[in-house]
Amino acid sequence: MKITFLGTGTSQGIPVIGSTHPVCLSKDKKDKRFRASILIQKDDFQIVIDCGPDFRMQMLKAKVNHLDAILFTHEHADHTAGLDDIRQFSRRNGALPIFAHSRVIDNLKIRFDYIFNDAIIYKGKPEVVANTITNSIFKIKNQEILPIDMMHGDLQVFGYRIDNFAYLTDVSFIAAQEKNKLKNLDVLVVDALRIDPHPTHFNLQQALDLVEELQPKQTYFTHISHKLGFHKEMQKKLPKQIFLSYDGLQINI
Repeated sequence: MKITFLGTGTSQGIPVIGSTHPVCLSKDKKDKRFRASILIQKDDFQIVIDCGPDFRMQMLKAKVNHLDAILFTHEHADHTAGLDDIRQFSRRNGALPIFAHSRVIDNLKIRFDYIFNDAIIYKGKPEVVANTITNSIFKIKNQEILPIDMMHGDLQVFGYRIDNFAYLTDVSFIAAQEKNKLKNLDVLVVDALRIDPHPTHFNLQQALDLVEELQPKQTYFTHISHKLGFHKEMQKKLPKQIFLSYDGLQINI
């Protein structure tokens, strides 16, 4: 399985518009972050999790010309606002399957009415097949995917486990029964927004505590704010086998 980190930043991205924070002014490419999204490739299986406002550039940079599906973690704009840009995929390969909680599908139907409204017809219109999921295993092609039910402040969100890989972003709480789904991981990707506590995201210490509890072989932090600090400096402070992800990073499992 090949994992490509398409975006590793928080909702504002890095640099933040108009910010003079030192991290936002950094010349290090690893301090430049698109909104959080990930590409997963295995044999003939190729999906992304979330498609935010940077989706077009992420697809161009990763040279993606086919997707089997998009999984959504939740409905916030930094994870969904790029949905219109799936039009090239649906034009070439037919309606693109999307998978999300029913609440998220309902939200997308309001915000992207023209995509879901069959009465609106025009050349080049994005086309999707909406699939509602719960916290039970589902399949795309022959690949099993296990949703992880989590909380993002007061909002329910999904993480996903695929084989021995798990992706958990925008998370502030995971119940014990859901943590049981995260045992024996080769790679864990998890939200680590900043140093200070945050009401809707794990901060650095909470992310480290989860790693200590789950004991994955390797961990990569994502959904990173400029307030976490410079990539190069923070990486030096992390324990062995824990890494800050960065845009364009590729790993093989």
